[in-house]
Amino acid sequence: MARAQSDGDRMNSGGDKPIDRLVRAAEPSLRSLLHLVWRFTRGVTLGARAVVIDAGGKVFLVRHSYVSGWHLPGGGVEPGETLVQALARELREEGNIEVVDTPQLHGVFYNPVDSPRDHVAVFVVRVFRQDPGEPASREIVERGFFSLDALPKETTPGTRRRLAEVLEGAPMAAKW
Repeated sequence: MARAQSDGDRMNSGGDKPIDRLVRAAEPSLRSLLHLVWRFTRGVTLGARAVVIDAGGKVFLVRHSYVSGWHLPGGGVEPGETLVQALARELREEGNIEVVDTPQLHGVFYNPVDSPRDHVAVFVVRVFRQDPGEPASREIVERGFFSLDALPKETTPGTRRRLAEVLEGAPMAAKW
């Protein structure tokens, strides 16, 4: 006949051993170390770009000083930033654009062109203000709004695909 367990009979999960107390105390440092290792073993880079559409249906594109072609504005997410914060910063820097309403996430795309770890989140921005002065970023050599039927010849294939998805209903691709 089994007897009822009293407090003294409980199975100990081992949580009171000295090694377990040491692991719990070291957990914050251990977690930081693991994240550092993961950064190099399975980390990704993340960027945010925007399809900025004005009231006339034209889209905002930029041309950088360090890479060929016309691109959607945007850039890398810095440590401590959210995607939306990075997007707002990049739009200010590259186009003097202030996002007025919450941008809509269009999709997240794998971009293996420069790195097998790169991903780009694309947002749609329809409500914004733009200061007509020169942008704060010297990396931008040209910028402007373009209708879909008059995009610059050098508009990159990835940019053209995103514009077709957002504005023409083309099927969304997984890769940039």
